Amino acid sequence: MKLNKYFLPLIIIAFAFFIIGFGVGINGIMVPILEQTFSLSKGMSYLVLTATFSAFLVFGGPSGWVIKKIGYKKSLIIALFIMSFGMFLFIPSARMSASMTGFYLFLVASFIGGIGNTLLQTTINPYLAIIEPVEKAAQRMCAMGIMNQSAWFLGPIFLSLFIDVSNPALEKAAIPFGMAAGIIALFALAMIFIPLPEITAEGEIEEEDVNLNSELVITANRKKSIWQFPHLLLGVFALFIYVGVETLPMASVIDFARSIGVDSPARYSMIGPVGMIIGYVISIFSLQWLSQSKGLILFSLIALTSSILLVILPPHIAIYFLSGLGLSHSIMWGCIWGLTITSMGKFTKSAASMLIVALVGGAAIPLTFGFLLDAIKVSDIALPSDFQTAYRIFIPCYLYILFYALIGHKIGRKTSKV
Repeated sequence: MKLNKYFLPLIIIAFAFFIIGFGVGINGIMVPILEQTFSLSKGMSYLVLTATFSAFLVFGGPSGWVIKKIGYKKSLIIALFIMSFGMFLFIPSARMSASMTGFYLFLVASFIGGIGNTLLQTTINPYLAIIEPVEKAAQRMCAMGIMNQSAWFLGPIFLSLFIDVSNPALEKAAIPFGMAAGIIALFALAMIFIPLPEITAEGEIEEEDVNLNSELVITANRKKSIWQFPHLLLGVFALFIYVGVETLPMASVIDFARSIGVDSPARYSMIGPVGMIIGYVISIFSLQWLSQSKGLILFSLIALTSSILLVILPPHIAIYFLSGLGLSHSIMWGCIWGLTITSMGKFTKSAASMLIVALVGGAAIPLTFGFLLDAIKVSDIALPSDFQTAYRIFIPCYLYILFYALIGHKIGRKTSKV
């Protein structure tokens, strides 16, 4: 397969990554807005992310089945329409801000958007991972990550044009949500007329085994069950943790900035994404000479260092080390995918479904952080020191990702060249 054959599909996937980042970015800024509007606790406010990311747990497996039945293109179109419908549901929820019914409807809309996000992620990530050369999967994902993270911090900025985070009027969110929903729907309609070639991973079609040269793929295709791959199960947990620690800074930075007492806390939403964009650029070049495993080791160590400094430095300085976490996260998604799904043969789509289920970490870890913060604080308002104490949750998470980079991705595999 020649990569230039997939130039147009990669452009399409880049727009899909932008849409994903935009949607999650808006959800992140909605955490403090909903907290103030409905007088929620920290833990309750993080239910917004739980509603979005829990869809990965429920629909991760079925999404893989859908792709097997109808292919990548039709799955992508359906995913976009579902995401658009979820965005449209934000409009009535925003107009019901006077009662808790609006909050619960917002959770429903977030869950529906999460269903679309689940199917979209299950479609585009394995597509990127199995295009040859497979050892460059992390580089391709880093390039797409630039689009994703650009949208992640543009989403909150876009929404802040209509809503003042410090004194939110939720009913004003109807216009930006309607605009976003319309754009996503138009993209879905356009996709009906744009070609997107169907692809298969090496060895995915079992009849091709006789022509395989890859020892790893041959070994994989001899196995009977997806549960016979220890490195996959460890990789699923690594991705679960990664998505949680990637989402947490984006979701909590505005609250952290407000606790410090800075002006225009919404502007701090760009700290993590800017770090990630810088990291993506560095990663694209560094992965020319670093293997995916060594790249993951290096950036895990940077994340550990940044998380320790985030906890121990004065708050007005520590907050900027969220950017260091963003830089570290840039390489992790692509490397974990590459190390986990490469050479899975006939189990490729099933493995992708399991990895997508792992995205529920984006709900679990921020929600745990929110309730941990509620338990730590001694007053109605969380202090900067309370945030820093709760941010210790990062340290064991990065230690596990480091373990996967060093050892975990090799367990149960005869050889590893990634």
